[in-house]
Amino acid sequence: MTDATSPEALLPRIASGDPDAVGACIQRYSALVWSLARKFWSDVATIEDVVQEIFIELWRCADRYDPLKASEATFIATIARRRMIDRRRRTSRAPVQEDVMDQDIGKHDESLDQVEISDEARLARAALDELRPEQRKVILMSVVDGLTHPEIASKTGLPLGTVKSHIRRGLDKAAQLVRSKQQGQVPQ
Repeated sequence: MTDATSPEALLPRIASGDPDAVGACIQRYSALVWSLARKFWSDVATIEDVVQEIFIELWRCADRYDPLKASEATFIATIARRRMIDRRRRTSRAPVQEDVMDQDIGKHDESLDQVEISDEARLARAALDELRPEQRKVILMSVVDGLTHPEIASKTGLPLGTVKSHIRRGLDKAAQLVRSKQQGQVPQ
């Protein structure tokens, strides 16, 4: 550790207003601060900005340096690390603005998903309407109400095997009806 009164201690000199101490501090510690910044960013312009911010912060808080607690290098590294973490947090919270012209027209559009889902739901509903009433009833109890096969058998009084057969045959028939309707549709 350097003694605050030694000529090697730069932060006490900066705190006292010595104009030569700032340049000496940058010369002595720029490699340290730069190497720390490289761990956070790869963009040279960002690193340069951060390094400048760190040295400005050091100039402002040089009077807080206590040589009995840490060396100058440790104090500077701590200030640098805190400043970099703060900047990383600030930039990660900043909203990203995207130019409308930069958007890919072929990108996935959720509103189209809703149209497709509603179209498929309409086809499924039409297919269910064409099923036998007992098939439609047990399928709706299973799909809409979320009942298990034994629960459906209990509620309807039908044997478990019959419930399973109605559901399987009804779903097969509904799938067939949906496929035939999809193939028969004229694209709009």
